[in-house]
Amino acid sequence: MLKQLCSYFLLFAFLFTNFALSPVFAAEKFDLIITNARIIDGTGNPWFRGSIAVKDGKIAKIGSFEATGAGQTIDAKDQIVAPGFIDVHAHTEGIYNNPAAENFVRMGVTTLVTGNCGGSTTDVAGFLGRIKEKPLAVNLSTLIGHNSVRSKAMGTDNRPPTAEEQAKMNAIVEQAMKDGALGLSTGLIYVPGTFAATEEVVELAKVAAKYNGVYASHIRDEGTKVVEAIKEAINIGEQAKLPVEISHFKISSKALWGETPTTIGLVEDARKRGFQVTVDQYAYTASSTSLDARMPNWSVAGGREAGKKRLADPETRKKIIAEMKEDLKKKDFKDYSFAYVASYSPNPEFNGKNIAEITKTERGSSKLDAQIDQIFEMYEKGGAGMVYRVMSEEDVKNIMRQPFTMIASDSGVRDFGEGMPHPRGYGNNARVLGKYVREMKIISLEDAIRKMTSLPAQTFNLRDRGLIREGFAADLVIFDENTVADAATFEAPHQYAKGFSHIIVNGEPVFAGEKMTGKMPGQAIYGPGKK
Repeated sequence: MLKQLCSYFLLFAFLFTNFALSPVFAAEKFDLIITNARIIDGTGNPWFRGSIAVKDGKIAKIGSFEATGAGQTIDAKDQIVAPGFIDVHAHTEGIYNNPAAENFVRMGVTTLVTGNCGGSTTDVAGFLGRIKEKPLAVNLSTLIGHNSVRSKAMGTDNRPPTAEEQAKMNAIVEQAMKDGALGLSTGLIYVPGTFAATEEVVELAKVAAKYNGVYASHIRDEGTKVVEAIKEAINIGEQAKLPVEISHFKISSKALWGETPTTIGLVEDARKRGFQVTVDQYAYTASSTSLDARMPNWSVAGGREAGKKRLADPETRKKIIAEMKEDLKKKDFKDYSFAYVASYSPNPEFNGKNIAEITKTERGSSKLDAQIDQIFEMYEKGGAGMVYRVMSEEDVKNIMRQPFTMIASDSGVRDFGEGMPHPRGYGNNARVLGKYVREMKIISLEDAIRKMTSLPAQTFNLRDRGLIREGFAADLVIFDENTVADAATFEAPHQYAKGFSHIIVNGEPVFAGEKMTGKMPGQAIYGPGKK
């Protein structure tokens, strides 16, 4: 009996020793652990305390656990840890020339959706595939742009497409969706998209719908005809049977300031009918686009040389001037003092000044006719990038309060110190968190994060982004809710956002300790139609 008991004891000791030392019971190994965090998970739910463990670029564990055995540990020091921000309205086709995308990273953006306003690559496979040879600090995805597709199929002509040209456009969109585009974008205020009838766009949207894409539209008018333009966007989505996302939702006509209950109501009515419509916005009262947009679309059709010929014809020039004056009158603006130059290559001294100021200096007069002549001269010399201060702060706040509104910058990758760009490219997300959450209390911190993370991910079919969830990509931001703020202004736009301590992309810190780390872990993100 004693001998048998001794045998059992030895067996137990052997098993205990071996199992205790086996990998099954060993401490789990992680690449990164974030401790002492207040976690806002992206759902809109209140923050909670915990730690986050990362392994192989994914979130592996969330909760209370001992932070041992990690390759790297970050003490969040009671700061907010949130999903990386997803900017669904960017213009970053040139990102491979500036792969760090520092202006985006330093305001918390870890994923970009480019190809907006109808302008995109038409070689989606090549564009996204380039990330393998030219790594980026952020994740990159794209829409397929109608303007680019139309230009490739039929140039910039002001006419309907032939049946052959429509088929060619359909084929380009179809290939783009198969190559991983997230959906179709339009810029119906820009040449040549402005020449397209609704039916043309519906046909292309139907192609995108076959691959579960979204329809993202810079609508046909954001001023006096904004209601009709919103209705058109919703109609296109309903006919093509795909979700609609209205870009940089705004009212840019002074005559209609305060009418956001009407424009918001159109979105609400569509959603009540069971149709998915969302919007995005930037947190400023100024927009940014080209100088060409101040001229009638028909007058710039066919490219700059064609436009210059029209201006050289006295009768046509008079007609253009008359339409420009009528447009100002409808929008309740007296002149172009709202129009500020962001970048003008022929004379960089114009940068940061408005058209009225430039005209006074250059022509000795700031009368409206002289301002229009100045616009024509700048157009003929190649045009300019502009910032237009045309929106109401109350409208911005009202749009931001809506549950279907996302936060997006409408910006490109910035070369620090170059030109006088819109400050949204440096401060948009931080401005929402600092001004509209902390100072003005327009929305809660948790809802602001939702608008930057899970709502964009849901809208654009980014399946494993936008939430702090086990198994999701480890795109994370750490910031101090009490100090986060935008520093960029219209007068001094080249200033990075404040209050962020760490930005993590696919488990790799790309920003830490007030500086970029130089790591480039960004991934190409493909749409659901990718073959």
